[in-house]
Amino acid sequence: MKHFLILLLFIFSITTQAQSISSKKVIANKDLVNYLKPNLKNSTLETQTQLATYFRKAFSERFYYDYHSVEKRMSIYEDVYNNQSSHKSRAQDHLNKYEDSTQWVLPFNYRNGDPVNAYALRHLARQHKMVDIALLYFQDNKDPKYIDYFTNQMRSLNIALEKNQYETIENGNGVYEAFRAGYRVSNWLWIHNLFLNETAYSDEDQLQTIATLLQHGQHLYEHNAKFKAGNHQTRGMAALTMLSILLRDFEGTDLWYERGMQRLGEHLDKEINDDGFQFERSIHYHMSDINTYFFVYQLAKKSNLKLDNNWKEKLKTLFTTLAKVAYPDKSAPVLQDDTDKPWAETNDISGAMTLGYLLFENPKMGYFATDKVESRMYWFLSDAQVELLKNIERKKPTTESYAFTDTKYYITREGWNPDDKMMIISAGVDTEKPDHQHGDILGIQAMANGQAILPNYQVRYSLTDFDLFKNSMVKNVALVDDELLGKQWTSNKGGSGFGKFKELPHPEVITWNTTQHYDLFVGSHDGFKNKDVKYSRQVIYIKDDFWIVKDNFTSTATHDYNQVWQGHYTKETSKDILRASFPDASGFDILQLHETDTIVTGGARGKQWNTVIKKDQKDFNFITVLFPYKGYNNRIDENQKSTNIKGWEVNNSSWNIDKNATSLSNNNELYIFNATKFKNDTIEVTAFAKADLHLSHQKGKLSITNLGDTPIKLKINKGKKIALKPGENRRII
Repeated sequence: MKHFLILLLFIFSITTQAQSISSKKVIANKDLVNYLKPNLKNSTLETQTQLATYFRKAFSERFYYDYHSVEKRMSIYEDVYNNQSSHKSRAQDHLNKYEDSTQWVLPFNYRNGDPVNAYALRHLARQHKMVDIALLYFQDNKDPKYIDYFTNQMRSLNIALEKNQYETIENGNGVYEAFRAGYRVSNWLWIHNLFLNETAYSDEDQLQTIATLLQHGQHLYEHNAKFKAGNHQTRGMAALTMLSILLRDFEGTDLWYERGMQRLGEHLDKEINDDGFQFERSIHYHMSDINTYFFVYQLAKKSNLKLDNNWKEKLKTLFTTLAKVAYPDKSAPVLQDDTDKPWAETNDISGAMTLGYLLFENPKMGYFATDKVESRMYWFLSDAQVELLKNIERKKPTTESYAFTDTKYYITREGWNPDDKMMIISAGVDTEKPDHQHGDILGIQAMANGQAILPNYQVRYSLTDFDLFKNSMVKNVALVDDELLGKQWTSNKGGSGFGKFKELPHPEVITWNTTQHYDLFVGSHDGFKNKDVKYSRQVIYIKDDFWIVKDNFTSTATHDYNQVWQGHYTKETSKDILRASFPDASGFDILQLHETDTIVTGGARGKQWNTVIKKDQKDFNFITVLFPYKGYNNRIDENQKSTNIKGWEVNNSSWNIDKNATSLSNNNELYIFNATKFKNDTIEVTAFAKADLHLSHQKGKLSITNLGDTPIKLKINKGKKIALKPGENRRII
């Protein structure tokens, strides 16, 4: 009898415990109640209608906004974004391509008979355009066929799961891979909340969506037990955490929340560098991380869940970093795999910064914000945040020249007026995951007078010339012979179009120094070691006038040395000048201070670049002045015998300088390159090897700085000897 009672108690405990959610199949609607936490298993939730009603109420309280306000929000959305035609076009594209009960494993065909490729399958898996179909439902008189299409396509994936007929992670195109499943979850949650107030979205439909999301959550939980570098896992873990909050009534979701927050915390610690930049060094992926963490931070705050303070601070740095890297016109440079608008020369960061303002109400974030977020993110704002957009407080940033010392971006900046000058130097490669890195090592980008005078270009993985636009011919870099910096291009495992370089140079930052008169960057890389060529680049920003770029090549054999400059230029007469003129009559001159041999023009996709070449040299230095100007009369006058650049005289100094050196002088300042000896009436300086120097003579005091890439020794007046490291300054009288 005793054993019988124990057995009864054991059976009773099993029947009263919630069952474990499976990642291998989707729970039937009628069985969902068995997976609820024990405290929710009661008579009021026995029927599907009761369960659907319960979760409608839960979503109205837990989701980013109450679904009862969808109609009002839709009206505001259409007025603000006016993108109904875009949604209709994208929705129709998806409807025309795929049956509602589509296949989920290759090979299969579109509805017109053409084969679906890997790239398309990945986007089908994300279900981006299903959102457009959901929005089309509201535009097209609420035709229930759009809701049916959504629910049937979801059901087709569930059937594919049951029959094991879907793309797996192992072949590179996994439908349930963290990034694609994570995107799909956020899109389906968005759609689910849009439809909750619609009679055509039946109780059965709603519960099928919840059951499907539960299976997705369990799959994400099981397959992310360990940290994996990159944005794919973060997207999946954000989705897992969202599900754990919205569907917290089910057994096991507490573990989802714990795992999701643990993984995301690890990514924040390991992938947001101490300087605040996302480790993949791309604006696109930096802003993608902002969106990812925003979803979770916003939802956790709404549910009054406690977050580690490190979360808030790390998230805040993502926004302050965008402010530091921005151009004076409030856009941002194109860095690495930026993919939103192929061939665009800047990044729009206003949507991301608007999110930052909504979270932290920081006026310096508000400076970059607009009265609307990116259209997708509108549907994840609270009502209070939508109201806050009507009255944004703005304060101009005060950040000047700046170094991201972990990510290795170095910025010279004149100021924050729209016409001010700014340059960014790319001097890093992530050692852990350089997949999104371009062949731009020691490359530069610049803006002046509101124009991207030295641009880089956004890319798109699916384009056939993606590898061209990812490599060095479309960067502002120096090259040797026909050698590019990105080597051994390879496509990804799934064949979707994304690819990466197996080999990239290893850059070294030699010095970074910002002073009252100039900013100095000096760096090198080993990208030409197979050619037995040593290379370094010096960038000097003469405040607030122009830049000097010096490229140094050294070899025991002869080579052709190249500088590549992006933009549309003409070669001017008499001088070694490339000139670009912009629609507002501002311009940009690239002046070579050392004689070169030829200029070769290339281009693609409406973009153009010019390669300045010096042929058959062992050692050579390009010394190049980058001079933006406003107004025709302010250009470098190509018709004058002597060169004057905004008051700076080229090779026309009051100092007596050896004939093989190059100089720029202006009143009490002097920049000299490749100098071995120079003197005036009171002082003589001798260098033990060719030296690049800055001299400043102010109020009877003379100081000297080493601008070069190696330490130097100088002798003053045939007596005193001094040694200077790169970037080091010393007063000599």
